[in-house]
Order: sequence, then structure tokens, then C-alpha cells
Amino acid sequence: MSSKVQWKLCWENQLERADHEDLSEFFRKTYGPTGAFHAKPFEGGRSWAGARPERRAIAYDSVGIASHMGVLRRFIKVGETDLLVAELGLYAVRPDLERMGIAHSVGALTPTLRELGVPFAFGTVRHAMRNHVERYCQNGMASILTGVRVRSSIAEVNPDLPSTRTEEPLVVIFPVGRPLHEWPPGTLIERNGSEL
Repeated sequence: MSSKVQWKLCWENQLERADHEDLSEFFRKTYGPTGAFHAKPFEGGRSWAGARPERRAIAYDSVGIASHMGVLRRFIKVGETDLLVAELGLYAVRPDLERMGIAHSVGALTPTLRELGVPFAFGTVRHAMRNHVERYCQNGMASILTGVRVRSSIAEVNPDLPSTRTEEPLVVIFPVGRPLHEWPPGTLIERNGSEL
């Protein structure tokens, strides 16, 4: 990402309506090319898809929003262990800046993650993103878990559909307050809420 990128680290309640509208447009343009379904949650000025973030890291350049990552503290259950994590989600990079984002986004968030006092940050990504995420994990800053199912609540309740969904995405773990080897064992993660 260009050195002219400026990061804004903010609590959710610091965003104004215009910020949400700009982010909504950014997400529709960024996620839309992967399918209309991915852009739909961001219609009407909404800047979150499932769970609403607690904090955000937003990168701006001379064009506008360049990158975004949301953070939400929550307890998840890994196997039989309840674990406080900072869930990372709503990750997006403007298409003209692709291949230059996740390391910068997590780097910008590192002080915030430490401030939140969590042992780990955790996120899930589609298998299509594996090469992108593996490049970041090569330096030991994070680890990818495979073969782990993640059960989440569905953000929108529909009486004709189940209220939860179980998927097998790539799980990415970032050590914050504890080393990676202390991540608890388990092949099922209960998100106990909607995906960020």
C-alpha cells in the first residue's frame, strides 16, 4: 500500500452517518465483483454485514477509502474451551491496491489489539483467499487452521431457514497476548453470534 495511506483507528460510535455511507459504497464496490449476494448487506448506507464491529481500522488515500478491517471482542468456544478473542472481519482492499493489504491492516491494528487485552485475534476467510493469507502467515505472525468447522448465528432471522450455519472456512489465528501454541485444540468453533 502506498506510503500516502493514512490510517484512522476508531471506535464504532465515532463514525458519523457520512462515514457509514462511504464505507457502504466501498464495501459494495469491493465485494460486489465476487457476487451480488456479497454486496447486498451494504445497501442503504449500512457499513456492516453481520455482527457490527467494535473498532475499525480504515485506510484512506487521495482516492478515498483504500482498506478496512473491523474488530469485535467476543467469547468463542474452541472445542470445550471458552476463549476471549478479537474477531477480525470486514476485511477489504480497494481492487487497485490488492496484494498490498492484509499485513498493513493487521499492522495498523496491532496497538488496538494489545489495548483490548485479548490473548488472540481470530478471523475466517474463504478458501479462495488461501494464497493471499498464506503470504502473511509465512513470517510466523499468524497461523492458518484447516479442518475446523465454525458455527455462527445467521444475522437475519427467517422463519423458513435455520438460525445457525456451520461452515469449514480457513481459520486464521494471530497471537496477541499469548503464543500460538496456546490456542486450544478443537475441530469446532462456536462463534456464538453472527460473523463479523
